[in-house]
Amino acid sequence: MAWNEPGGGGNKQDPWGNNNRGGNNNQGGNNNQGPPDLDEVVRKFQEKLSAIFGGGKGNGGNSNSNSGGDNNAAGNGLVILLLVAVIGWSVYDSIHVIQPAERGVVMVFGKYSETLKPGLQFVPPRPIGRVIRVDVEQTRIAEIGYRSEGRGDNSRNRESLMLTQDENIIDIQLAVQYQVKSASDYVFNVVSPDRTLHEITESVLRESVGNSKMDFVLTEGRREVAEQVHEQMQSVLDFYETGLIVTSINLQDAQPPEQVQHAFADAVKAREDEQRYKNEAEAYANDIIPKARGAAARQLEEAGGYKARVIAEAEGAASRFTQVLEEYERAPEVTRERLYIDAVQTVLTNTSKIMISVDQSNSLMYLPLDRMMQQGAATSNFSIPQNFSSSINQPTVNSVESRIRDVVRGRGER
Repeated sequence: MAWNEPGGGGNKQDPWGNNNRGGNNNQGGNNNQGPPDLDEVVRKFQEKLSAIFGGGKGNGGNSNSNSGGDNNAAGNGLVILLLVAVIGWSVYDSIHVIQPAERGVVMVFGKYSETLKPGLQFVPPRPIGRVIRVDVEQTRIAEIGYRSEGRGDNSRNRESLMLTQDENIIDIQLAVQYQVKSASDYVFNVVSPDRTLHEITESVLRESVGNSKMDFVLTEGRREVAEQVHEQMQSVLDFYETGLIVTSINLQDAQPPEQVQHAFADAVKAREDEQRYKNEAEAYANDIIPKARGAAARQLEEAGGYKARVIAEAEGAASRFTQVLEEYERAPEVTRERLYIDAVQTVLTNTSKIMISVDQSNSLMYLPLDRMMQQGAATSNFSIPQNFSSSINQPTVNSVESRIRDVVRGRGER
């Protein structure tokens, strides 16, 4: 006979050796141990719940109740258990701990409600409420024209090549650092804020480069281009209310395309040589021109001095001649003799030797005037020796004077 087949008297056999499914397992003469009955487990659990919540005593005392009462009790227990689980899950899902670097965006019934600040917060559980955490202190990076290590992207070549105002192509690499300034705008206003910022950066950069010449972007204009991109990017991000703020922009590299880099390097070298030659020429000009101007000014001053000296000498000579003429008209003999003496004195002053001829039988006298003049030049003070006058006899002196007077008279008579 099968184990579940009806009959067999009051002993109902089962595969675990239990003779009585509804009664006490210890009743009867069979003490075989086996797996517990499912109905028995449910009934015991229901009794425990009833004892906890204070109900179900009417059914708990009767172990031989009908199957309908057992099913109702089991259903009530499952409902209570489910209710407790729902309440516990709701309480657990309502508690949120927001970290210091985060902000919590709360949605109630799918609509924005508020933004939670750091700390312990309570929000209606799902599906009524939902919290989206946004890290507002994280520094995010957008890369244009290149990708960091481990971030392969074939579009970087397309991003980096840009056309300038003078129709040249340059390869630019730009890094943008930004943060979230409004969590609610970041979550709701734009579908993909990070991607939007990347596209805005590329568009603004192309506009700035397109309005500049190649030499300006590659040399002194790199800082200015970065500032223009920063300003325009922030204005566009605020216009779309993306909730993002740009903290810094770094122009990593700007150079010609790889295919023409060698030619461009040669052109840059030639431009540098040109500038160097210009600087050397300017330095040479700055050195020569002041010297030439100084020499010209010196010559002009010397010419002016010479002119003044010649004029002064001419005026002095004319004035002296006029004065001599006046004196000559008053005393011709005296003036004539005086002029002769001055002329002889001038002539004798320029010679180093004097030969004197006398009518008497004295020997020729030699005056060592050259040695006297050398001695006078050495001492800067010419003086006649003390024994000079004693060496000349008085008659000789008188003879010389008379001889000079005769010569002057003879010239005057002619």
